[in-house]
Amino acid sequence: MDNNNPDFLAKAPIGRLMRKYAIPCIISLLVGALYNIVDQIFIANAAYLGSYGNAASTVVFPLTVIALAIAVMIGDGCCAFVSISLGKNDPKAAKRSVGGAVIMTVLSGILLSAVYLIFSKQIIAMFGGTVNEETFRQSEEYFFYITLGIPFYMFGQAMNPVIRADGSPKFAMASTLAGAILNIILDPIFIYPLHMGMMGAAVATVLGQIVTAVLAVWYLLHMKSAKPAKQDYKPDAAVYKRTLALGLTSFLSQISLVAAMAAINNMVRKYGGMDPVFGLAEYAQIPMAVVGIVMKFFQIVISIVVGMAAGCIPLVGFNIGAKKPERVRGLFTRLLIAEAAVGAVALLVAELLPLQLIRIFGAANESAYYTEFALKAFRIYLCMMVFACVNKACFIFLQAMGKAAASTLLSMVREIVFGVGFALLLPLFFGLDGVLYSMPASDILTFIIAAVLIVRTYRELNKKAEGR
Repeated sequence: MDNNNPDFLAKAPIGRLMRKYAIPCIISLLVGALYNIVDQIFIANAAYLGSYGNAASTVVFPLTVIALAIAVMIGDGCCAFVSISLGKNDPKAAKRSVGGAVIMTVLSGILLSAVYLIFSKQIIAMFGGTVNEETFRQSEEYFFYITLGIPFYMFGQAMNPVIRADGSPKFAMASTLAGAILNIILDPIFIYPLHMGMMGAAVATVLGQIVTAVLAVWYLLHMKSAKPAKQDYKPDAAVYKRTLALGLTSFLSQISLVAAMAAINNMVRKYGGMDPVFGLAEYAQIPMAVVGIVMKFFQIVISIVVGMAAGCIPLVGFNIGAKKPERVRGLFTRLLIAEAAVGAVALLVAELLPLQLIRIFGAANESAYYTEFALKAFRIYLCMMVFACVNKACFIFLQAMGKAAASTLLSMVREIVFGVGFALLLPLFFGLDGVLYSMPASDILTFIIAAVLIVRTYRELNKKAEGR
């Protein structure tokens, strides 16, 4: 069977398709997540940066997620548009969507960088960077250089799902991997022998992102099924609207996560300052650094989860367009089982091996208070990982089916209503520990809603399959 022929998406065995598309997507997202994580590992193990640098990385991390949110809205929306269009045998619409995605990504990347550079101090303060002077200084240094790379980062991330939709998930993976490998090579060189500090970590990251962006440009010039011509880059409001609508869930799931992280960072700063230990100036940055580490582990797990689900977007979109509901149902079942399994493994690691995890992030250089709080944070914050993984799978699968409203609602409820709400409410009763309880509480309640949507989705697919 010709894997370059889009029809194979409607005919090849489901398991084979999931492996073909999901594994490269997982690796791509894991590699993307490793940019910030690798920075934090090398920063944490540099004695002259330590927990201050860790805290600074935690402050800046949500700001890179804002860029990612815009990029995935464009990229995932284009991916879904292209897949559905090819399923309907409408390559012209697919090409217009790709051309529009390129224009929107470039313009939004430049605009976001300008906003970041102009309002950097206010933005850093908004995300908890004022915990102490040294954390603010290092946050400002790291943020400045990361901001210079935002247009390249956004372009590479937005084009990644587009490349997958064109039938080249391995190239999408390789382009991201190439940039990350360069980052991993340069990070220790810039941070240790060259002693470039936070600037070194940021510059290494940006250089890697430039490599990924350049490879994405090369692929756009050699696309197989949806290569845009010059006229496809002309403004087309209808195509832009449809592309952004299909990607809105991806945007909201990321941007609402930013709102939750902002709430968590500020509650950590506020209630950490009330703690008898972390209220002391020399320990004030520890809760922020620790929460950042826990979030990085969570980001690794969610990269696997989102990778599996996002890898199914072209498969779901094509089979929806080709009117094959029984294949969509099979994909959904396998995806839910796989996501729950990933969550179970992650839960065991977080509960049984937290000490080993924090040692990777320089715990040996820190006080006993750092280790004690980190152990508690891992075990409480991540105790409902299975539900968290299933919830994410549900968000993305509904999006791939074109159910933007249901997917968006579920995502917003999880991150804004529960994520921000509990992060603000629970510390009133439990102090700093309340911030940690906010995550499992949010995931339990979201799962109840997700379970209802999962049942309804199965009923809908069953009816469509019976009616064929």
